[in-house]
Amino acid sequence: MAGRDGGHRALDSARVGRPRARPACSQVALGRLCGLRRAPGTPRKETALGEEAVDRQVKSLSSVQSQYQGFDGEDGGRKNCFGRNGAVLYIRVPMGTLVKEGNKVLADLSRPGDEYIAALGGAGGKGNRFFLANDNRAPVTCTPGQPGQERVLFLELKTMAHAGLVGLPNAGKSSLLRAISNAKPAVAAYPFTTLKPHVGIVHYEDHQQVAVADVPGLVRGAHRNRGLGHAFLRHIERCGFLLFVLDLSVPQPWTQLDDLKHELDQYEEGLSSRPHAIIANKIDLPQARANLPELQARLGAKAIALSAATGENLEELLLCLKELHDRHVAAELQQGRQPLRW
Repeated sequence: MAGRDGGHRALDSARVGRPRARPACSQVALGRLCGLRRAPGTPRKETALGEEAVDRQVKSLSSVQSQYQGFDGEDGGRKNCFGRNGAVLYIRVPMGTLVKEGNKVLADLSRPGDEYIAALGGAGGKGNRFFLANDNRAPVTCTPGQPGQERVLFLELKTMAHAGLVGLPNAGKSSLLRAISNAKPAVAAYPFTTLKPHVGIVHYEDHQQVAVADVPGLVRGAHRNRGLGHAFLRHIERCGFLLFVLDLSVPQPWTQLDDLKHELDQYEEGLSSRPHAIIANKIDLPQARANLPELQARLGAKAIALSAATGENLEELLLCLKELHDRHVAAELQQGRQPLRW
């Protein structure tokens, strides 16, 4: 199975191979190959199952190996012995994993405990009792175990979070995530410091936890996959609401919002219309304070001016984040869906 985890692993070829009579790997990263249950004394008529199972402790596809091999079915034998199906093989994936075969999406594993049958393992052979008949009271015939199924599957991870930080490169998204959570994404004074999403958890006094994803910076033309645009944009699809982060220190910072919304809508229609807040970052810089009045005049008072570096006005952002989360949870419950919990 091939794993694609943002910019961390662009493409790793991995295969659920035809199960053999021996295990080919001791450490598993994505699902399970398991024999079906049967009543004592009855033959196994089905092959083993390959299932991909969501594990909340797994956060990326980086541990997915290039090939997984299970087991062939065991041969049938004498003394009423039917062969065993291929043994169980578990492979774990993070929440938000898509399973693809070619360009077709086979499964969306977006909830804890979700599973998908990845491959059929080998069926056990028939024992001599299967061939018992009136004219053959002591059969000596049995059948060999069957080989399992071979498939080539691709895995794609779309980060699961309540909120997504969306902005151009070097807008201060990683610094902001460090300021409001315990996440420690890399921070530097050059663009594209973040090459894979980071998720930070914001804790509130009522024990609520809001997951915020730092999505790598988008550039103009990202919807055409410029600057690994598709690898970054797909993570935003999972977010219930968005936080647009603008660099207030650059000339005409309000144009950034138009560019970001355009890229989102070109990638998926209506994506920019999700509930959102606008954050004007770097208010601690002199040029940013000079740009603030015109930004507010163009965007209204809804822009939250703050500084991720100094912590200025972070309280307003945290209150807004909680309001967005509460409205998102209420909307999910109203539509009969269980809200994402971390």
